[in-house]
Amino acid sequence: MRPSNLGATNYQMYDYILNELPDLIEANFPTNGKRSIMGHSMGGHGALVLALKNRERYQSVSAFSPILSPSLVPWGEKAFTAYLGEDREKWQQYDARSLIQQGYKVQGIHIDQGLEDEFLPTQLRTEDFIETCRAINQPIDVRFHKGYDHSYYFIASFIGEHIAYHAAFLK
Repeated sequence: MRPSNLGATNYQMYDYILNELPDLIEANFPTNGKRSIMGHSMGGHGALVLALKNRERYQSVSAFSPILSPSLVPWGEKAFTAYLGEDREKWQQYDARSLIQQGYKVQGIHIDQGLEDEFLPTQLRTEDFIETCRAINQPIDVRFHKGYDHSYYFIASFIGEHIAYHAAFLK
């Protein structure tokens, strides 16, 4: 399944994930009407933002090695400038840590992070996000894993646990 407006000027990934993709899934597969969301890296950040801004749409959210404060790191600054322009205030509407600071909450957040992830110290800001969540009593479960990096193998090692996590909320 691919977005119907792929290649269009000002393509909207947020709207695709929030609206178009669920409609496609529900039209083509049996569902019970409940939804969860997860992602990896910038996709993990996107999953968190979608869940925080649309709490009523998602029963659960999880992420692998997400970028957690994109407004404050080079990857995020580059992406936000390209997609949203130079206005840093606008960026805050799509920054998971900023949304938590603004009072957005979800039932719980589950994150797995490899300790050998080369991007952990410079791009991901996991510890800052944990502190922000704890400051406003946002439930969060972060598991750090020795010997794992930012790769497919990390995800493949723990994807079953994420599926089980979401399955418990989707019954």
